Amino acid sequence: MGPRRRAWHHGIALKQETAMKLKWSDVTPEPLYLRRRAVLATGLAAIAGPALGLSGKASGFSTDETPNSFEEITNYNNFYEFGTGKTDPANHAGQMVTSPWSVEIGGLVDRPGSYGVEDLAPEAALEERIYRLRCVEAWSMVIPWLGVPLASILNKAGVQPGAKYVAFRTLHDPERMRGQRARIIDWPYREGLRIDEAMHPLTIMATGLYNKALPNQNGAPIRLVVPWKYGFKSIKSVVSITLTDKQPATSWQMLQPSEYGFYANVNPQVDHPRWSQATERRVGAGLWSGRQETPMFNGYGEQVAGLYAGMDLAKYY
Repeated sequence: MGPRRRAWHHGIALKQETAMKLKWSDVTPEPLYLRRRAVLATGLAAIAGPALGLSGKASGFSTDETPNSFEEITNYNNFYEFGTGKTDPANHAGQMVTSPWSVEIGGLVDRPGSYGVEDLAPEAALEERIYRLRCVEAWSMVIPWLGVPLASILNKAGVQPGAKYVAFRTLHDPERMRGQRARIIDWPYREGLRIDEAMHPLTIMATGLYNKALPNQNGAPIRLVVPWKYGFKSIKSVVSITLTDKQPATSWQMLQPSEYGFYANVNPQVDHPRWSQATERRVGAGLWSGRQETPMFNGYGEQVAGLYAGMDLAKYY
């Protein structure tokens, strides 16, 4: 093992020792983080405080909606590998070992191989993306992710001309991921995107949130985030990325194809067979806040609608 690799493994070990307390650069408390964003949004000078440690270039992709709190984001999760309850991931995901961790990239690529997270998402390349998250269960959040465009990762491996789809797979570790001992779905969890969706600048691989290392219950150490699709498309704890010329099988579609399609674009005009998708409940908004209307493509239609021109979006759900 080379010096760089040893240094990275040592750094990950420190992350595990300090759990939620470790950030990428200097510590930015959540209230200060939110206050700084509010000031920046008005065009005023930034308030004094530690740097975010990001690439420093505004992408223009972030929403100006107020993010959910760190506690809400990390304690209300769907991660069936640890149980079906919303608090099960926070209660049980600490057993998952995230170091060492590598992602196997293969298929129709020029440079297949095993890539460390530090190579795929180096600290200097991290960007802040504040995205809306819309769950197929009709609840939503706003989450400040840290990550890199998926396109940058695929370009490292070299996308071959015949690649039409990207397939993803989650870690399979029933010993530590207790939910995998039950036959809820056909483990390991699998997801997929069309190549143009994967290369879209909104699509990222996240390694953190709120300027903190990504918690286990949120998909540590690296996960997909596709904000215009229902949350189950944003696969967590990724260990494999495969480029292929065939549409890959995906876990929820295999389990119940009449309810969960391959595309899973947020579409308020197409209801789930068992509930409406026209409105959503914002987590943390309070009992009396009511429900809010769900926008097409989760509000990202201006950026992504062109990907589906000519498609029947009621059919290709």
